[in-house]
Amino acid sequence: MSCGEPHETDCSEVLDHLYEFLDHEMPDSDCTKFEVHFEECSPCLEKYGLEQAVKKLVKRCCGQDDVPSDLRSKVMGRIDLIRSGQAVPEQDVTAAESGQPTAAKE
Repeated sequence: MSCGEPHETDCSEVLDHLYEFLDHEMPDSDCTKFEVHFEECSPCLEKYGLEQAVKKLVKRCCGQDDVPSDLRSKVMGRIDLIRSGQAVPEQDVTAAESGQPTAAKE
């Protein structure tokens, strides 16, 4: 998506990091660049508004459910593995979801 106009910050960069912006997970200097981009680019501003609305809707509809602590620990562990660059074996994911123990490959 692009408005076809040149920008200091490219539309693809903005859209690739939109959730980081929405979740306030980027440096202030990058946030400022994104805000300037949204002022210049109506297609990106529209996409931002849509994603922001979806995020609010999900929070309103699902934000009150308690997450079991063991599930939260598993998810956070997977996120840590992915961030560290380690692959998560597909068979472990399937077995963990089904509650079955995993067998070692030989």
